[in-house]
Amino acid sequence: MPDGFFTLCYFIGLVAEGLIRLPYARMYRETKVNYDLLTMLEKFLLFIAFLGMFFIPILYALTTLLDFANYTLPLWVGWAGVALMAATVWLFWRSHADLGRNWSPTLQIMEGHTLVSHGVYKYMRHPMYGSMWLLGIAQIMLLQNWIGGPSNLIGFLPMYILRVPREERMMLDRFGEEYKNYMEKTGRIIPKL
Repeated sequence: MPDGFFTLCYFIGLVAEGLIRLPYARMYRETKVNYDLLTMLEKFLLFIAFLGMFFIPILYALTTLLDFANYTLPLWVGWAGVALMAATVWLFWRSHADLGRNWSPTLQIMEGHTLVSHGVYKYMRHPMYGSMWLLGIAQIMLLQNWIGGPSNLIGFLPMYILRVPREERMMLDRFGEEYKNYMEKTGRIIPKL
């Protein structure tokens, strides 16, 4: 199986995630924001994450600039990457579906915001970030290049480190004891057993 197939699977997964997000982005634009923690640093880190998830993989797929950094993994690793990408897309979809109108692209409290603790949120507080970590691992398996492969994980890590503690602080401020109890029952991105 040529590397091109696995690269195509990566981009099909990204397109699927973009299509999943469209209706929620529309709902977001129609909902009033009551509280916003977006900073210039977060905008910059979102841009870096975008580079690792989209731009560098496109550079890898459509040019020969990164060919010097290609590697070859066993065929089964590529297929495992396809399966992981499918799981990633499912988790991304499920986390959006469970959030509904509570979804926002940045750290915001929306009008009518409720604490979501059902569906995948019953098991983990940040399944969407979990899906991003899975996407990063799938990217390494599907884009077999030392630059294009890990670029998502490298780009996403700083945003994750900055954003999650701030998001949890915002949720504690908004939902208080209810969120504290929820934190005790759930894992951050790995379900608590």
